Amino acid sequence: MIPDNDETIEDLQLDGLQLIQKKNAFRFGMDSVLLAHFANIRESDTVADFGTGNGVLLFLLKGRKKGKRYYAFEIQEEAAELAERNVRLNRLEDSMTVIHADARDALEYIQPCSVDTVICNPPYGQPGAVLASPSESKSIARNQKEDTLDHMLKGAFSILKGRGKFILVYPASQMFSIMTKLRSHHLEPKVFQLAYPYIHKPANLVLIEAVKDARPTLHTRPPLIIYNQDGSLTNELKSVYHIQEQTEF
Repeated sequence: MIPDNDETIEDLQLDGLQLIQKKNAFRFGMDSVLLAHFANIRESDTVADFGTGNGVLLFLLKGRKKGKRYYAFEIQEEAAELAERNVRLNRLEDSMTVIHADARDALEYIQPCSVDTVICNPPYGQPGAVLASPSESKSIARNQKEDTLDHMLKGAFSILKGRGKFILVYPASQMFSIMTKLRSHHLEPKVFQLAYPYIHKPANLVLIEAVKDARPTLHTRPPLIIYNQDGSLTNELKSVYHIQEQTEF
């Protein structure tokens, strides 16, 4: 497949998978890689990705043999078309379906209580708290409307099996608020892990696994330290991020 002039094809170095990306649209970063590594997903699971963008998160899961059947929800038409092209590029039409729709309408496309895991790298920007991006696709990918998360969580609850998982990455500074919102949608936070850019710097990402209708018991995984003092990746990160070392955190 030949990319357009404004596109690149990245070799994910995972089971031969490749990814078409737009040069001037939102491009995946370390948060997607960390989320794919953090996610505890069985090889036989059905997985839905809310806000899939170009589909990178599902390809990272596929390359790690996490999941068997995948649904990629994307509300932006251009991004959904790109995700569909990436599915065809990797010949995954039999296992991966791109759905151009809002996550809140998930029940229109998937049977209720039929998905093992919903995974999400949601928009981080709080309403009115970040500058608008000159690129519409970047702005939508980075910013959330007042009800964006509520729509995602409502949609996730409707399609998740009993004890199904909702897994996401979010700014560490907003950990309390996102856990509170998860609980309000009957998705109980069960496991979390903080990611630190340097050992002497505050955490800037939190990875969370919530379980549908679970009892409240919260466990923590050891912290992830991304960079050594000299700016090189730590040995732990090399084991999960060894092929994307040039991506900024």
